[in-house]
Amino acid sequence: MEEEIINKVANSVLEVFDLEDYFPKQTILSIDVSQWLVEGFMLKEKEFRTSLKNHDWSQYKDSLVSIFCSTDAILPAWTFALVTVYLQPYAFKIVSGTKNDLLLHHYQDILNQIDFSVYDKKPLILKGCSNKPVPQEAYVLAIQKLMPHAKSIMFGEACSAVPLFKSLK
Repeated sequence: MEEEIINKVANSVLEVFDLEDYFPKQTILSIDVSQWLVEGFMLKEKEFRTSLKNHDWSQYKDSLVSIFCSTDAILPAWTFALVTVYLQPYAFKIVSGTKNDLLLHHYQDILNQIDFSVYDKKPLILKGCSNKPVPQEAYVLAIQKLMPHAKSIMFGEACSAVPLFKSLK
């Protein structure tokens, strides 16, 4: 007679908090303003404004958009603000910085909306293996939100979790 295989992980009281569950569903795009600079470095206001006016902004509809400059150009403080003026009617969210900065802003917003009290006095796994580019900083934010509630927190997968925190309560 064969022994029944029991999935101990599925039957455990462990809760899994997976940041990938909160990864944005919107398209993520980036705009490099150097494309509108003379030789990628010099902003000439009249030409810059003309380029922005002639750009097809509809391609950013409902997207998360990061605005950055890939060159070492010294730009006036209003540069990204003016790009935002054109982008705002189309984009879902706009951030000045890299794609990683955009994702970090997204996770800050999302984590601030979650009721973490559902994890009170529970052992948790902060899932660490993701297929999406969850920023490392998001894990730092998440653990700070989880610590006041969790009995313990491990990182990774149930089969190979690394202990991070245990409540003194």
